[in-house]
Amino acid sequence: MLKQTYQTTLSPYSDLYDLLIPANHILRRFNELVDFSFVYEELESKYCLNDGRNAYDPIKLFKYLMLKAMFPASDVDLVARSKTDMAYKYFLGLAPEDEVIDPSLLTKFRRQRLKDSNLLDLLLNKTVQLAIEKEILKSKGIIVDATHTASRYNKKSAVELLRAHSKKVRKAIYTFKPEAKQFMPEKNKKNDYQAEKDYVKTLLKTIEKHPEWSVTPAVTESINQLKETVEDCQEYEVYSHDTSAKVGHKTAETEFFGYKTHLTITEERIIAAASVTGGDVGDGPYLKELIEKSRANGIDVKEIIGDTAYSGKANLLFTAEEKIKLYSKLNPVISNGTRDPEDEWDYNKDAGMYVCPNGHLAIRKAVQGKKNQAKNQRVVFYFDIKKCQSCPLKEVCYKEGAKSKTYSVTIKSQAHSDQQTFQETEEFKERYRSRYMIEGKNSELKNRHGYDVSWSKDIDGMMLQGASTLFVTNLKRIVKLMDEKAEEK
Repeated sequence: MLKQTYQTTLSPYSDLYDLLIPANHILRRFNELVDFSFVYEELESKYCLNDGRNAYDPIKLFKYLMLKAMFPASDVDLVARSKTDMAYKYFLGLAPEDEVIDPSLLTKFRRQRLKDSNLLDLLLNKTVQLAIEKEILKSKGIIVDATHTASRYNKKSAVELLRAHSKKVRKAIYTFKPEAKQFMPEKNKKNDYQAEKDYVKTLLKTIEKHPEWSVTPAVTESINQLKETVEDCQEYEVYSHDTSAKVGHKTAETEFFGYKTHLTITEERIIAAASVTGGDVGDGPYLKELIEKSRANGIDVKEIIGDTAYSGKANLLFTAEEKIKLYSKLNPVISNGTRDPEDEWDYNKDAGMYVCPNGHLAIRKAVQGKKNQAKNQRVVFYFDIKKCQSCPLKEVCYKEGAKSKTYSVTIKSQAHSDQQTFQETEEFKERYRSRYMIEGKNSELKNRHGYDVSWSKDIDGMMLQGASTLFVTNLKRIVKLMDEKAEEK
């Protein structure tokens, strides 16, 4: 077995950890709380066990990713800190005098060992089961929402990426060494990848000749980010953008380029389930999947709290069938009426518009019909006809020669009528107030753990980032709940 190839490092200096790292240090608590042997079991098939020298311990590499999620930094800066930070070394299972890895090993670990692994679901299951075991998770309700993560590459070409990062380096240097301007190479003005790459190489060589410029963390970190960008561009050559990231909408006027992480949390604020998608998909269609994942992780889902994105007809019918109370305020335009499921389009609740199968957002909407009449009103969504005429999917939904393209929905169905009655009750209003919890969780992920920007270039990298970040976030919460429980005794 994989774990048999590794041995614990013994050192005469290990007592330093007891002297320097407090008993309540979060990394010490993580080591005490989690049995990381599951990493061996999960990755055993990714290693050759009978040929060549032993690979670097995958638990240590996995813990590096946890540190990256816990304390956001580039791979280079993360490894650099692990050389001198005793808490890092203790958490990694290293002796104080041990050498650390080369940062490139983390890249190989992510791309080769963790590729195709179902790490996101696995880690969430581990933490939820741990919370149940510690008797700190007892709620039968989940709160659901989606959070946005911008692509690291932000729809920029390789030239734009290099130019942006080199500018950041120069700015960081000039802040402390204004006189450095006279030594800098002439900037590339051509929109040419090779020319920009040559300029960056010259810039880095110039900086190496002046070590006095790199005395502050702000400068060294920006240089490391530039070097990582150069490596990415070299690997993918004319790498232009993140091919997995998609354009999504925060409002009708504002958009983002990146991903969505669809989340459920318990009322104890433990993340119960998650799914990572491109930024262009709607929130509502993922409710069923999130319920199933939450149940698989050990949550007895009896009620769901979510915003208007989850009050679509399909979700109302599904939760009613499953005898789950859905505390989601009704947005009438979400209903697809009698339309066949395969013909239903996604509704973007942030923009208040429907999105066509090719990801284009409606440009306006209008209500047809009169209120309080026997016939239901309909909302008609209008799309940019020029985009429809050149769309690769036009045969599906566009009639050649048409002067407009619309998508209509019935404002009300019986399921929505029942939900409307329910949302006027005091019970609904009281439970719906709990929705703020998931907004706070989203803020924590972004502001404390760097989840506002992706680590890498594709959906696999985003899922790995999600797995690492949600794992450490849950462990932090479990530690806090355990401490609160102990204080109550």
